[in-house]
Amino acid sequence: MLAHGWQSVARLWALLLLCAAAVFWLGSVEDPKQAARRTSGQPAARLARQIEPLRRLQVWRFGLYYFFAFGGYVALSVWLPRYLMAVYGLDIRMAAAIAIAFSLPAGLLRVVGGILSDRYGARTVMYWSFIGSLVCTFILSYPATDYSVHGLHGEHRFTIATGLSAFVMMLMMQGFFMALGKAAVFKHIPVYYPDQVGVVGGAVGAIGGFGGFVLPLAFGLMNDLADVWTSCFMLLFGIASASILWMHWAIRRQERAAAPTITNFRYLPELQASESQVGSEQD
Repeated sequence: MLAHGWQSVARLWALLLLCAAAVFWLGSVEDPKQAARRTSGQPAARLARQIEPLRRLQVWRFGLYYFFAFGGYVALSVWLPRYLMAVYGLDIRMAAAIAIAFSLPAGLLRVVGGILSDRYGARTVMYWSFIGSLVCTFILSYPATDYSVHGLHGEHRFTIATGLSAFVMMLMMQGFFMALGKAAVFKHIPVYYPDQVGVVGGAVGAIGGFGGFVLPLAFGLMNDLADVWTSCFMLLFGIASASILWMHWAIRRQERAAAPTITNFRYLPELQASESQVGSEQD
């Protein structure tokens, strides 16, 4: 970039995008359902029917998951250089290197998230993603704090702060859990909406992209309001908390709707056998 100017980076990126577009154009095949519809002469579904899933709250819940997993990942990739320079006093080269070390593996590890989602289920992987993210963002959000304890023979002073090595380690773990979440979100969509994957996937992806745009602005606003640099991780902790609570509530609601008589014995299954035995004796 120094030898050829920053414009050469944009030109190279545009060339790579054109190559990727050519590969998709020449190497992809038409959707079998779309091809069958064309062969039979059936008309395409109306636009109102295609976007009907967007009226369901579940789609927007998936969007919130992706807002955190993908939007938060993009926002941190943008925010990290400035954060590292301000908090740890790094120069721009070292700060950018750490940001790249976070963003590049987190993108590639999405493949691992897809494999785990196929093996263990998207719902389980989403739990892993959110629980791991809660642990990481809680530690990362703790600001450097000086304590003074009044002891028996005087005051004891100590400081709790996340050093650079610990910060980078927790950051990489956070990137891994976000990668799991990104894959697990899109594992949900074809299961719940097999005939509207494009519409629902596009909406969820757009919400995630919006998160990558709005969250850096929110990070700056949080700095002004909280007056601490770690407030960006406090915000991510809040989003992850809201997401996992909403997800767990929705799952429990589905379970109660699917098996209302069994739900009451979820944690005490022996009571179900006792009541069944009593009922048979009365009959």
